[in-house]
Amino acid sequence: MEVIFMNTLEQETAEGRVRSGQVSICEAQGVWHVLWRDDDGEREAETWFAGASWEEMVATFRHGIAVKMGAGYTPVMDGMLDDRGATRGAGSLISCIQCYGEMYADAELFETLREWRRNKAIELKKAAYVIATNRMLWMISAFVPQQAGELLQIPGWGETKNEAYAEEVLALTRTCEQPRPFPLHWVMDELDSQTYTQWLYKQKENKYKQELDRQQVKRTILNGIREGRSLDELQTELELPRRELLERVELLEREGYDIEPLIDKELSAVPEEEQQKIWAALASVGDRYLKPVLSHVYDEEELKNRPVDLLYDRLRMIRLRYRRGTGDPQQAI
Repeated sequence: MEVIFMNTLEQETAEGRVRSGQVSICEAQGVWHVLWRDDDGEREAETWFAGASWEEMVATFRHGIAVKMGAGYTPVMDGMLDDRGATRGAGSLISCIQCYGEMYADAELFETLREWRRNKAIELKKAAYVIATNRMLWMISAFVPQQAGELLQIPGWGETKNEAYAEEVLALTRTCEQPRPFPLHWVMDELDSQTYTQWLYKQKENKYKQELDRQQVKRTILNGIREGRSLDELQTELELPRRELLERVELLEREGYDIEPLIDKELSAVPEEEQQKIWAALASVGDRYLKPVLSHVYDEEELKNRPVDLLYDRLRMIRLRYRRGTGDPQQAI
C-alpha cells in the first residue's frame, strides 16, 4: 500500500498532556484508503474509507478531519481544510453573529417565530425555509430586534424579507425584551474564542457530512443502475423524495455517467407511440419545462384518469435521451 499523504494532529488533554494521531491517504491497486491511527500504538488503524471513488474518499477525509479538529485536534501541517474563518477578524462578524444566535436563542420566542413561519408558508404556498431558515429564526430570537433597521442586521435577512415580513416578525419580537443593544459588533468580544472555534469546525463537519452523504447516494444510484434496479427500488432504498431522486439521476447524466439501463427499464412498459409523441412534443415546445410538454402529449381526459406523477417520470426519462441530441427518436427509443 502506497502512502500518498500523511499528517499528524495534536490535542491537548485536560491533564496538560499532548495526545496525537496520524491521518493518511493510501492507495493500493486502484483502491483508496483513509486511515486514522492514535499514537498509543495499542490499537490498529481505524479505516475511515476504503473504495475506488476519489470524490467519496476526499469527502470522507474532510469530514473526518473536521470531526477531529472540532474535538480539539490541531494539524501539525496546516491547510487540510479551508481555515480562513478559524480566526476572528473583521470579515468574521457574520459567523460570530450566527454562532451567538445558535448558542443563545430564546427557545420560547424561537418556537413562536417557527409557528409564524409555518403559517406563512401555508398561506403563500412556499417552502418554510424560503420564508426564513432556522438559523435566521435562532438569531432573531437571540437578539430580539425591535426595529426594521435592526432586523436588517440579521445575516441573510435582507431588504426583500424586510419588506415582506418585518411588520409581522416585529409584532412578535416586541413582546419580548431586547437583551443587548444593536448594532451587534459587541458579539465578537462576547464569544469565547475556543467556543467559537469549535462551532466553526462543527459547521465544517456538517458541510462535509452533507458532501459525503451526496457521494454515498451517488454510489448507491450508480450501483443500482448497474444491477438493473428501478426508480421505485432506488427510492425505497435511499428514502429520498421522488423529485430529488430524479434530480440526482439527471445530474449523473450531465456528469457523463451511463444511465441508459435505468431509462430502458423505466420506459419498457411505455408504448412506442407514446414515446414518439413525447419526443415530438419536446422538439415542438422545448425541453426546459415539462408542463407544456405534458399538456401537448396528453388530453384533459387522460390527465384525469392517469397518475400525473408517473407521466412526469416518463417525460423526464425521455428528456434525458432527447438532450443527448441523437436527432433520431427511432434510434434513441
